[in-house]
Amino acid sequence: MKRYRSKIARRYGIQLGTSPKSPTVRRNYPPGIHGPKGHKKKTEYGAQLAEKQKAKVIYNILTEKQFRLTFVKAAKTTGDVGQNLLLRLEQRLDNVIYRLSLATTRPQARQLVNHAHFLVNGKKVNIPSAILQPGDVITLRPHSAKAKYFQKRFAEIRKDAIPGWLYLDIEKREAKILHAPKPENVEQNISTQAIVEYYSRR
Repeated sequence: MKRYRSKIARRYGIQLGTSPKSPTVRRNYPPGIHGPKGHKKKTEYGAQLAEKQKAKVIYNILTEKQFRLTFVKAAKTTGDVGQNLLLRLEQRLDNVIYRLSLATTRPQARQLVNHAHFLVNGKKVNIPSAILQPGDVITLRPHSAKAKYFQKRFAEIRKDAIPGWLYLDIEKREAKILHAPKPENVEQNISTQAIVEYYSRR
């Protein structure tokens, strides 16, 4: 999955991470024998598909069914559909863990959630796509709080890197959703209008 994600990222010009070892840093051109020549001009449909794929890769959505379901729910919410979509993606549990700097990448955050390291409002949640709401409290399970990984992560966290819609108490190992993310808190390199147009065709 990691190799596939890197290939898709290179195809659509997305840089995943900043490590010099990252495939999207070492080879910032599309895969294939003609890759170094750059990205080909896309049709209107191709551009819309590319934006949808970019959002899937950036937020580490593994299946088309899951992404489409997120879009459908966003479309049923009052307001701009594109913005609603990004806000729902931001409020996913795995993304919140990533935004809190408890994981260095979204795939890692997904893995940590799958391994049931976190409690939400005191209950175990191991579903990465769970949507968190303002007021929700995230804590570590007791056995996880003792793990060397989390001890190291909490020691390295810079609180100024955490977005304003989240609060993290490093001493208590506790985080809280203060309010819904605002448009300026979400990924800015995704054309949500193109995604809306893509699904409007179907």
